[in-house]
Amino acid sequence: MDFETVIGLEVHAQLKTASKIFCNCSTTFGRPPNTNTCPVCLGMPGVLPVLNRQVVEFAIKLALATNCEITRTNQFARKNYFYPDLPKGYQISQFDLPIAEHGWLDVRCGEASRRIGITRIHMEEDAGKLIHDEHEPKSYVDLNRAGTPLLEIVSEPDIRSPEEAAGYLKKLHAILIYLDVCDGNMQEGSFRCDANISLRPKGQQELGTRTELKNMNSFRNVQRALEYEERRQRDILLDGGAVTQATLLWDADREVSTAMRSKEEAHDYRYFPDPDLVPVVIDDAWIDRVAATLPELPAGRQARFINTLGLSPYDAEVLTSARPLADFFETTLSLYPEAKKIANWMMTEFMRAWKDEDETTAAFPVTPARLAGLLLMIDQGTISGKIGKTVFEEMIATGLDAETIVQKKNLVQMSDLGDLERMVREIIAANPAQAADFKGGKTKLMGFFVGQLMARTQGRANPKMANDLFARELNAGE
Repeated sequence: MDFETVIGLEVHAQLKTASKIFCNCSTTFGRPPNTNTCPVCLGMPGVLPVLNRQVVEFAIKLALATNCEITRTNQFARKNYFYPDLPKGYQISQFDLPIAEHGWLDVRCGEASRRIGITRIHMEEDAGKLIHDEHEPKSYVDLNRAGTPLLEIVSEPDIRSPEEAAGYLKKLHAILIYLDVCDGNMQEGSFRCDANISLRPKGQQELGTRTELKNMNSFRNVQRALEYEERRQRDILLDGGAVTQATLLWDADREVSTAMRSKEEAHDYRYFPDPDLVPVVIDDAWIDRVAATLPELPAGRQARFINTLGLSPYDAEVLTSARPLADFFETTLSLYPEAKKIANWMMTEFMRAWKDEDETTAAFPVTPARLAGLLLMIDQGTISGKIGKTVFEEMIATGLDAETIVQKKNLVQMSDLGDLERMVREIIAANPAQAADFKGGKTKLMGFFVGQLMARTQGRANPKMANDLFARELNAGE
C-alpha cells in the first residue's frame, strides 16, 4: 500500500523584548535561577497581568510578513493544566480569538515550490524550566523563563515530507530573524518546534492518527525525527496495526522517538477567556504604523539580488536564507563592487568555513572589509586566485588581514617576465615527450606544464603569464 505523509508544525518563537509579556521582569538568558521573577510571573495571589505592547507589535509584524489576516479584536485565554513549571496552574494564551489567521508561506523543496498554509499565530507566555538532578531523585524549578513572551505559529497540515518540513522551518526562521523579533537561537530554546505527523493511504481525504514529536533543537533533528516517525508508522500500518495517538520525545543521540504521554486535545485544557485581561483592539492605523517599519524580507531581497545584481537564483536564495549572510554580502559589496565575485567566494570558501549554528557572522574572523581586501589583492595581481584561497584559510585560522598574511609568508605573485621565461624553458626542456605531444595536438597538456611551474613557484606564478609563456614557447617555430 502506498501512503501519503501529512505533517503540521507548531513553532514557538521567543520574542526579543526586554521584559516579559505581563510584567517588567527581564528576559535576559542565563541569569541565576529564579532571579528574573516577580509576584506576577510567580503567580502570587492578588496580582494582575499588564500586557506588553511590544509583544502585540511584534505579532503584527510577523502576521504581515506571513500573509495573515489580522484579527481586529482578539482575546487572551487561560489554558488550564498542572505541571510544576507552571506556577499559576494555567498558561495565559489565546484560543478562539488569536491575533492572526489564514496566512501562508511559499516553500521551495528541490526544484518545486509549494504553498504551506498558516492556520494561526497567537501570543502566549512561556512556562518555567525543570532541572533534573543527575545524581539524586530530585528536580528543581527555575521560573526565569515563566512569562517570557512567545508567538506560536501553527501550520496547516499541508506539508508532505520531512524535507519540506525542514524547508518551511528554515523560511519561517529567516523571516523572524529579518524582522528582528526573535534571535532564532534553537540551542537556547528561542525557536522551538513540535511536529504532528500522520500517514494515510494515497487518495484518502480523512487524516490518519497523528503523533506529536517534541525535543528537536535543530532543523536537522526535525527532519531526522520526522523521517524516523514516518518509517515507524508505515511499518505499523503495513503490519495491519493501528497507530496510537501520543506525544513522543526525540532522542537525537540514539535517533529514536520514545513515548512521553498520551496526546491531549483542546478540550482537555478547559480554555476560557482570561478575566484579568481586556480584549486587544487593533485598528488600521496601528497596523499601518507597524507595516511602515517592516524591513526588506528574504523574498524581496532575493529578487533584488537576481534582477539588480545579476546573481543566479540559487546563489540569491542561499545568500538571503539568513539575514547575517545577506548583510555580510551587502556590506562587502559596498567596499568591493563586484557582486558575482563576492557571491562566488561566499558560496564556496566562505560557506565551507561558516559553521555557526546560531547563524550569526559576528564572530567570523573574516570581516566584510577583510574579504573585500583579499579580492582586491587578487584583482590587482598581487596574489593569484589559488593563493587567495590559501590566504583565506589563513585569515580564518589567525584572524589576520590578507595583506599581513601575504607579506609574512612571502606569497606575492611572481610576475617577473625574465624569471618566468627561464623557468618555462627549463620545464619544456625537462619534458620533451609532453612537449612533442602538445605540438601534436594534445592541447590539454597545457595544464600539465602550468602545474609544473606552479609547483616550482609554490603557486606564486602569475597564471595568465604562465599560460601565455608556455603557449608562445611550445608553439615557437611552427
